[in-house]
Amino acid sequence: MAETFVTDIFVAGNGPAGKIAALAIADAGFSVVIAGPEQSKPDHRTTALMLPSIRLLESLGVWANLKDKAAPLRVMRIVDGTSRLVRSRPVTFRSTEIDEDAFGYNLPNIALNEAIADTLKNYKNVRQIIQPVVGYEISEDSVSATLADNTRIKTRLVVAADGRDSLAREHSGIKNSTWSYPQSAFVTTFSHRFPHEDMSTEFHTETGPFTQVPLPGNRSSLVWVVKPDHADRLKTLDDAALSHEIEERMQSILGRVAVGTERQIYPLSGQYPLRFGQNRIALVGEAAHVFPPIGAQGLNLGLRDVEDLCKAVMGNPVDPGSDQVLKRYDAARRPDILARTGAVDALNRTLLSSFLPTQMLRATGLAMLDIAPPLRGLFMREGMRPGSGIGAVLGSIREKVRRKSTLGNEVQEP
Repeated sequence: MAETFVTDIFVAGNGPAGKIAALAIADAGFSVVIAGPEQSKPDHRTTALMLPSIRLLESLGVWANLKDKAAPLRVMRIVDGTSRLVRSRPVTFRSTEIDEDAFGYNLPNIALNEAIADTLKNYKNVRQIIQPVVGYEISEDSVSATLADNTRIKTRLVVAADGRDSLAREHSGIKNSTWSYPQSAFVTTFSHRFPHEDMSTEFHTETGPFTQVPLPGNRSSLVWVVKPDHADRLKTLDDAALSHEIEERMQSILGRVAVGTERQIYPLSGQYPLRFGQNRIALVGEAAHVFPPIGAQGLNLGLRDVEDLCKAVMGNPVDPGSDQVLKRYDAARRPDILARTGAVDALNRTLLSSFLPTQMLRATGLAMLDIAPPLRGLFMREGMRPGSGIGAVLGSIREKVRRKSTLGNEVQEP
């Protein structure tokens, strides 16, 4: 006979965004059931987590088991690797410019997923079920989810963390805008002769970014965005030929390269829903946003979804799926997700464009970041957490006004 579980909040999706959502919601005091299929194959990608994401993982007890497997990101550099008429000047971002030891850390997804799963097992108010959801029934005051084994979950709020083809989003009635790019991301890891010195380098090419990100030791991960047929060709090269192509594309800045055995290809696409919560269903992670792997935004954006959702449901713990909660969550996420999606899409399209004014616009923007430290600081802080850059500028202005006022009072004293 099929079981029925009643819980405060149900999380659909067993990926990292879903599991972290379950941890954070349980940590806030709610009972949680999380369900979804296990990943069908190991994820050999890496994830660059910015400091706000690291601090969330620390608060949930996940980070302690990960730090030794991660490499700090202290310097990020953008290099124009195109052969076009208008080329951008290199731009270097250093975490010390914003008084941080590092922007964040890069770590293997396999290690991240294992640490999250191990932590989840120790949370008493979380029940995990390894079964996919096959349907939802939504009423005015609750949602009933049916799993593949006929288990039923009754809840007041569904957190849709079930990916870009989200079944929960479909049942919520939220319309979703989708688009594709003529690109694929070729993903691998490699060792190199010279130390990376905690620096990530993003080469801008005519087909998209070629991004090297540090791993512990003399190793780095690679996300190389190319045309789909080029990605297929890279995957079939022998180790020596692929290593040579990577070293050549990197202009040998890390010396001799030797690729690892893991090679994966991911077609690039984009998605954006018209709202982020409706009919007792809230969207997080790739159910809420999909865009190219530029600027280390993917999972970091998903973890900000989780943080804002926790704040919203804490405003009404009696009914965390109410319209009021979902409207609050939508209002909190919309500016951040819209800005990131638009910025990443625009940057990616400028790389693909051969239109001279577009190239000049991109070159001018990067030049401004290079020559203007205040603008660069604003850009770095905003990249880590939205609003923090503007907040820092306003704080600096207030401090200058305060000092000027204090100095004026001292001069007037007899």
